[in-house]
Amino acid sequence: MDMDRALRISAAGMAAQSARLRVVAENLANRDSTGETPGADPYRRRTVSFANRLDRATGTQTVNVARIGQAQGEFPKRFDPSHPAADAQGYVKTPNVDSLIEVMDMREAQRSYSANLSVLEATRGMLTRTIESLR
Repeated sequence: MDMDRALRISAAGMAAQSARLRVVAENLANRDSTGETPGADPYRRRTVSFANRLDRATGTQTVNVARIGQAQGEFPKRFDPSHPAADAQGYVKTPNVDSLIEVMDMREAQRSYSANLSVLEATRGMLTRTIESLR
C-alpha cells in the first residue's frame, strides 16, 4: 500500500534527522573540551553524511545515516599558559566546533524532522478517514 510506504519514508527521515540532532548536541556539549596533556588534540567536530537506501520490502528509496565522521582541519589555538594542555609556547588547541554552524545544522535538522512529521501525520489522517468511511 502506498500509504504504508509514505509512513516508512517519513519515519526513516525522522530517524536520520534525530541522529543529526544527536551529533549536533554532542558537538555543542564538547565545544570547550580540550586535551589533557600538553599539545594534545581536543575534541574534533563530528559530521553526519546521509545516503539513500533501497527498502527492498517496499521498493522505495529512504534516507539513512551513511556515516558519522570527523571534520578535518586545524584546531584553533588559544593563549593560556596556565592550562594543563598548553604547549611549550603557552597555546592550547581548542575544538574545531563553531556554535553558529551547529545552530544552523540544528535548525535545518529541526525543519526537516518537522516536515517528515507533517507527512506522517497527513498520511495517518488519510488512513484514519479511509477506515472510518469503510465502517
